Amino acid sequence: MQPYNFPHNASSYLGPHGDPPLSRIGFIILSIIMALFTGPAIVLNATVIIVSLMHKQLRQPLNYALMNMAVADLGTAMTGGVLSVVNNAQGYFSLGRTGCVMEGFAVSLCGIASLCTVALIALERMFVVCKPLGQITFQKKHAAGGIALSWLWSLTWNLPPLFGWGRYELEGVGTSCAPDWHNRDPSNVSYILAYFGVCFAVPFAIILASYAKLMWTLHQMACVEGGAVAKGEMKVASMVVLMVLTFLISWLPYASLALLVVYKPDVNIHPLVGTVPVYLAKSSTVYNPIIYIYLNKQFRKYAVPFLLCGKGSAVEDEESENLTTMETTTKQVSPA
Repeated sequence: MQPYNFPHNASSYLGPHGDPPLSRIGFIILSIIMALFTGPAIVLNATVIIVSLMHKQLRQPLNYALMNMAVADLGTAMTGGVLSVVNNAQGYFSLGRTGCVMEGFAVSLCGIASLCTVALIALERMFVVCKPLGQITFQKKHAAGGIALSWLWSLTWNLPPLFGWGRYELEGVGTSCAPDWHNRDPSNVSYILAYFGVCFAVPFAIILASYAKLMWTLHQMACVEGGAVAKGEMKVASMVVLMVLTFLISWLPYASLALLVVYKPDVNIHPLVGTVPVYLAKSSTVYNPIIYIYLNKQFRKYAVPFLLCGKGSAVEDEESENLTTMETTTKQVSPA
């Protein structure tokens, strides 16, 4: 798969043989698909932020992390999502080299911050249920520190391309920008490998380790209590599986394709095939608020009336429930 370059004397983005990487109809279809993801992502994530600011009841440690993820996903949708819709509608990247660098940096910054926040949520769930440090609980200061670290971590690893280590370049069919996976310069390859390790592999390892510990603890609870927490465990298990699968579906194809191109730069991949993983990763901006927030009954009772402009009846008051019934379960049953 050879990289495309910005043409010097043309307004469109051409393939290595001088032909557009996709037909006009193909670009329009991609624009519509991206619009179907971007519109709901903006509405849902904006709702999360506004409702969280409106209601003090939602200002809990976990909800701080959820709101941070909504901010990051909204940033991704407003930059990468909206620009992808516009550029695909035009059939080329219209913002030039500077615009490509700015878009690549903004989307990568928000995307990695969102991934790190998913890892933070996984740690919070583990602390709530497993209590690995005894009676030390996950508090607001921990959530604030984790949020600050997620943005600092993302900023640290997305700034280098602006100063010569790595670079941002057009990807897929040439209507969006990202870290350059194609350039074979040793400096660029070293950046991509480091970027993959710390920005994808590390958050993924944290998520898997945290949820593995969580599921093992819940399994022990169920065995000790003779099935007393079986119902709660099933709900938790379903949620955990959904979270991990969504993470894998959204990001693993993108990360895998990037590594494939790094290790086998001569591999022949059609630009459209290279674009699919990009859109899957960006689609996580829609999945995240649905899975992590709208399945939270406590949040939903405020969000639904807001989305319906006050016409919907609020859900009856229920005991606080963060993402799943895990906290209620841990109040009823102590780990062995």
